[in-house]
Amino acid sequence: MFTARIPLILASASPRRKDFLNSLGLTFSIDPADIDETPLPAEAPDAFAQRMARDKAQALSILHPHKCIIAADTVVALDERIYGKPENPEQALIFLKQLQGRTHQVITGYSVLARQYNIEAWSTETTMVTFGHFETSVLQSYVNTGDPLDKAGAYGIQGIGTFLVHSIEGSYSNVVGLPLTQLLNTLLQYNIIYPD
Repeated sequence: MFTARIPLILASASPRRKDFLNSLGLTFSIDPADIDETPLPAEAPDAFAQRMARDKAQALSILHPHKCIIAADTVVALDERIYGKPENPEQALIFLKQLQGRTHQVITGYSVLARQYNIEAWSTETTMVTFGHFETSVLQSYVNTGDPLDKAGAYGIQGIGTFLVHSIEGSYSNVVGLPLTQLLNTLLQYNIIYPD
């Protein structure tokens, strides 16, 4: 569907982000960025997501100055608290119990950086997600599947965790991990890709 004018690198090991880019017909390589992902004191969730995306892109652009780096970072936030990936099943259950019955934000920061071409663009996208309310035994059963352990906020809307979500307001792909419409518009705006 699209062809890249500049070789693309996805700075993420996320299979969901990979699938999104594949769905556009793009050819790209994968090189996950290795950076410190610790929030700064009192750092707002949207600022943190954006900083992570930009830091990932900048780290890889030094190694690949002739390529275009696409980087993203997704966080779940409730009351300005960042919910990252749970460290263990017990923490996953705590996250789910705190999020259930409430509306939280899923924020993805993304960055597009092509150093040789003087292209640098970044932004954030926020989707409001409202959870239903479930008994602890149901949440524990979900945790037992192992699905929550590699996902921000301890759930994935695209898989088993779909049942948790009562409603969303905003981009679905953003909740999965990449605001596809916004990213595509950025890539087209800077003439990084073109339609076949």
